[in-house]
Amino acid sequence: MKEIAIGLLASVFFAVTFVLNRSMELSGGSWMWSASLRFLFMLPFFVVIVAMRGTLRQLLSEMKQHPAAWIVWSFFGFVLFYAPITYAAASGPGWLIGGTWQLTIVAGVLLTPLFGERKNGQMVRHKIPLGALAISCVILVGIAMLQLEKSDGLTLSGFLTGVLPVLIAAFAYPLGNRKMMELCGGRIDTFSRILGMILASLPFWLLLSALGWGMDGAPSSSQLTQTFIVGLSSGVIATTLFFIATDRSRNNPGRLASVEATQSAQVLFTLIGEVLLFGAALPGLSASVGLALIIIGMILHSWYTKKLKERELREHVA
Repeated sequence: MKEIAIGLLASVFFAVTFVLNRSMELSGGSWMWSASLRFLFMLPFFVVIVAMRGTLRQLLSEMKQHPAAWIVWSFFGFVLFYAPITYAAASGPGWLIGGTWQLTIVAGVLLTPLFGERKNGQMVRHKIPLGALAISCVILVGIAMLQLEKSDGLTLSGFLTGVLPVLIAAFAYPLGNRKMMELCGGRIDTFSRILGMILASLPFWLLLSALGWGMDGAPSSSQLTQTFIVGLSSGVIATTLFFIATDRSRNNPGRLASVEATQSAQVLFTLIGEVLLFGAALPGLSASVGLALIIIGMILHSWYTKKLKERELREHVA
């Protein structure tokens, strides 16, 4: 249950992303700057942290062994995750984007067969945890209810700008995160892995910054301030907490799925933040039911994790 608690704490800080990205979008800030500045601000924090922990040389050694893999999976885990999320911020309030983002919980479960572990010298692929999948479907229904809240329904334009980018991000994030955990194999700590992924994805963020400069000019002082807050809260604190929780659960697909499900709490925290800070309208009946289903799904995932741990203890004793 400790991993679940860490995941929930991370979701509080992750919620800042959806609130401030929407704020920057409404004030006319470029989504390219919103995306790239977050990781550019994260970089010095993690350089200092990893250097102080004395693991910088070990990280660079790990990256030199598999440079292509670091670049590819960091691109999936960071670039294909965050750039689409910031692009989608124009399509609706933060709680709606945050709610749709919970597709990542179902995506994480469906990606399970792509990973495995060695047993008796052979690679054994993980099976989809059906219990976690069933619970994730409750969350999926909740997401569908959120989308029904839109007054114009889900048009093709709305799908292309609001749903499709989030769908891409929802699969890219767990795929990149899990592939990097598999690649590192526990040889480096969470801070080093995050720094390595920032460094490996840095060319893409610099390119996106250049495009933002060319198309929209330099970021405003307000956008700089808000992206710094996002970088510190969501990028440094939340990402570290979430990666610690997933690292601890990486060898158990059901438990890992439950940790990933804690992200559903972001919707509630985002809604509270938007109402308190921006006076945003409360969701209607359909969206309220959807939010309730998402929260119920998260609670069920927590219960599922507890049952898995109890079964593991019984098997260990036996």
